[in-house]
Amino acid sequence: MFYDHIMDWYYDHRTFRLIWAATWETLYMVGVAGLIGFMIGIPMGVILHITKKGGLTENRLVNLVLGAIVNIGRSVPFLVLMVAIIPFTTLLIGKFIGTTAAIVPLTVGAIPFIARLVESALVEVPTGLIEAAQSMGARPMQIITKVLLPEALPSIVNTITITLVTLVSYSAMAGTVGGGGLGDVAMRYGYQRYQPDIMFITVVLLVIVVQIIQMVGDRVAARVDHR
Repeated sequence: MFYDHIMDWYYDHRTFRLIWAATWETLYMVGVAGLIGFMIGIPMGVILHITKKGGLTENRLVNLVLGAIVNIGRSVPFLVLMVAIIPFTTLLIGKFIGTTAAIVPLTVGAIPFIARLVESALVEVPTGLIEAAQSMGARPMQIITKVLLPEALPSIVNTITITLVTLVSYSAMAGTVGGGGLGDVAMRYGYQRYQPDIMFITVVLLVIVVQIIQMVGDRVAARVDHR
């Protein structure tokens, strides 16, 4: 009886450490991929918006090329993307399996997604504000930083929220092919070893992470919305 209690405690303690580590791995993947994705995707979305026909700095060639890259990136399923860029991931990280390695395809998958959402957010800015700024002699960069981005900030915050939620889902898929995190635990223990309790816990934790991201994102968006 005493031995059974010791083994139960050991199993519960080991499971807790496993789930805890996997949760932080998921947050690490989502956080780093999201940060890099926003640093590249937001400027890319701005360029898409200002180079389109009738934009601040209309450039059909740049818009066409960049738009094609974004469309290609969005059209490739994430699992296919992970496999397709294995050489690139290996070149950057030195391996293609593991939590850090999974950040590469997560980031590559997030960038075109962010770019299109940011472009859509900027479209919502009233053209009257842009014309008023132009009539006062504002340069394109001033219009971008003083008019476009501040006015579209609530929508951009929503874009960040949607992207982070999507990255949580992507990270779970990455875990099923050796990317680590909660997806990896769910696959190795919940599915392969058929431990439904661990599968249930991982699903609950993923839902909780998504709910927290959505709640924080909604509150920030409401706070920065002065319309």
